[in-house]
Amino acid sequence: MAQKQSPEKQVEALLQTIDPSEFADESLRHTLTVLLNVIEQQQLEIKELREENQKLRDENNRLKGEQGKPDIKSNQSKGFKSNHSSEKERYTPKKHTKSSKNKSIKVDRTEIVDYPSSELPADAQFKGYEEVIIQDISLKTDNVLFRKEKYYSPSEGKTYLATLPPGYDGEFGPGIKALVMSLYYGGNMTQSKLLEFLENIGISMSAGYLSNLLIKNALSFEAEFNQVYTFGLKSSSWQHIDQTSARVKGVNQTTNVICNPFYTVYSTTAKKDRLSVIGFLQNTQELEYVLGELTYKLLTSFNVPTKWHNQIKLLPQEKVFTQSEFNSLLDTYLSKLGSQHRTRVLEAAAIAFYHQQSEIPVVEFLVCDDAPQFKLITDNLALCWVHEARHYKKLSPFVGFYQQTLDKFLGEFWDYYRELVAYRDSPNPDTKQELKSKFWKLFGTETGYKQLDERKKLTAAKEEELLLVLSHPELPLHNNPAELAARTMVQRRKISYATQTSEGTKAWDIFMSLVATTRKLGISFFEYIHDRISLSDKIPELDTIIREKFSISPQTL
Repeated sequence: MAQKQSPEKQVEALLQTIDPSEFADESLRHTLTVLLNVIEQQQLEIKELREENQKLRDENNRLKGEQGKPDIKSNQSKGFKSNHSSEKERYTPKKHTKSSKNKSIKVDRTEIVDYPSSELPADAQFKGYEEVIIQDISLKTDNVLFRKEKYYSPSEGKTYLATLPPGYDGEFGPGIKALVMSLYYGGNMTQSKLLEFLENIGISMSAGYLSNLLIKNALSFEAEFNQVYTFGLKSSSWQHIDQTSARVKGVNQTTNVICNPFYTVYSTTAKKDRLSVIGFLQNTQELEYVLGELTYKLLTSFNVPTKWHNQIKLLPQEKVFTQSEFNSLLDTYLSKLGSQHRTRVLEAAAIAFYHQQSEIPVVEFLVCDDAPQFKLITDNLALCWVHEARHYKKLSPFVGFYQQTLDKFLGEFWDYYRELVAYRDSPNPDTKQELKSKFWKLFGTETGYKQLDERKKLTAAKEEELLLVLSHPELPLHNNPAELAARTMVQRRKISYATQTSEGTKAWDIFMSLVATTRKLGISFFEYIHDRISLSDKIPELDTIIREKFSISPQTL
């Protein structure tokens, strides 16, 4: 005998079957649509109230010395739906062509394998060789006892001592140093596990020396890091940018990441605001400021009242100020300026200086999400379509008809995205106009599902940033490279938790940047580090390789 459903379950089941479009009466359709949207809003508020109530219960239990409700993630929460990933919808299957992996394998030695002559028949004829590449590795110590020649000159009262080869200092050679740095920064091993590994292969290294090797060694790589950043910015008019949280000495900070197909650079700042992003783009911690035409244009965009414009115009114009000088100027002459407007003035003057300076290339197009700190710094902003899709993936309609409405919209969303991808490959004016019209049809048409329609209006307001690709087909449609780069730093943080000093933070930024950049340039990070430590000079400077990849002549830079 079937179990009778409760009235609540009956109502819930009924709501999954109602389709307002099936009713001919327009007034009834409208009433049903309004009713369903009220139910959706109530369900959303109930969900939020339940979550808030649970948090309050957990906090109350914690204050009593008890534990709150355990956070057990369901199987669904581990998949695409929970993390709002759109890779499944965005991905277009490509024809797979199998290629030989042997092309990328370096052969270190060749060995001929003889066939036992005693087992061959008398008439066997030699027909050459069948080649098979076998990959193997030999982990063994190469401890060297150096006997350094020593001379003494009685006439000069001076001793002459032979120097060790490059890289053989501090009781360790370049091989072990390069291996340790590769495993730590490239392989995400912890320092404790590295010490265990070294002990297992017969290397005795103290924890203090290991820490110094991983951190203090960064200073010798800082110049190349700066060159990579400068020439990476020069290599393209557009750059991906993103941010992720960081912990330094127990304090929350922010790691910024900027990249394009040939380089990646990380830099950690105390804050994640617009001023920090401006400093990051200039690869500096000390901002400079200037008052000029662009400053006032930005102040208007920031909605700073005109009365402050007029007072700022009385200050020295087109003069470059240091951070302390500019703050002192504002303290003296604009002491009544509110904190929010003061921040906007600082941002406007810092952006104005950024665009007039020539020390580092100015980015023309930033490809990013719609976080406010990225806006107005560059001339153009190209927003990420994958990030925009996440807003819709977060919608969780209760009513069955709205679930179908959302699914239908998401299908149309990704069909449109694929049309933009096709346009990038072969742009033409007719298709450009057609895609503009389709944009407004997709995001300007109401469905009746209020939460979806409100979200679509927000997307429509970003038309210029989302469709910048129609005028500049070279621009990417998503910001995945920067997000994946940020995720790499998140993994680094999960393994080692946090840095304890500013030197350690700088070392993470430098070496994680070099790991990502060498990988993009097709260079072994281990071989790169070994080359630099041993002063072999077999691997060119990374900025030179970047220039070659983009076929940029040094004279034109």
